Amino acid sequence: MLWKMAKLSVLLVVTTGTVAGCSKDEPKKHAATQSASAPNSREPLRDGEALFKQYCAPCHPNGGNASDPERTLYGSALKRNQITTPDDIVRIMRNPLSRMIRFDASTLSDRDARAIAEYVLKAFR
Repeated sequence: MLWKMAKLSVLLVVTTGTVAGCSKDEPKKHAATQSASAPNSREPLRDGEALFKQYCAPCHPNGGNASDPERTLYGSALKRNQITTPDDIVRIMRNPLSRMIRFDASTLSDRDARAIAEYVLKAFR
């Protein structure tokens, strides 16, 4: 009985942490200064991958979606939702459709948002 209670407690903590991390709350503003200090690389995919891991991976692990399994970042789901260009992804980052947090320009620069969008389209085809 005690073992079942311990397992249930761990499950509750993990679930609460996942849901709380993917809430509609605004991201912390200090994140903008971190991405602004990133080196200006000629390889936007590398920047996009690092930025994705920093800003997106907690709610979109491996291109999935922790809070809405119907809205993954996989190519088939993006196409089904008429999301086919980097501009489409940036638009959603700026004005989310569901429970996704909003990444305004003061949090994530246009360059960084576009790098993430290009990475998503190439990495999760």
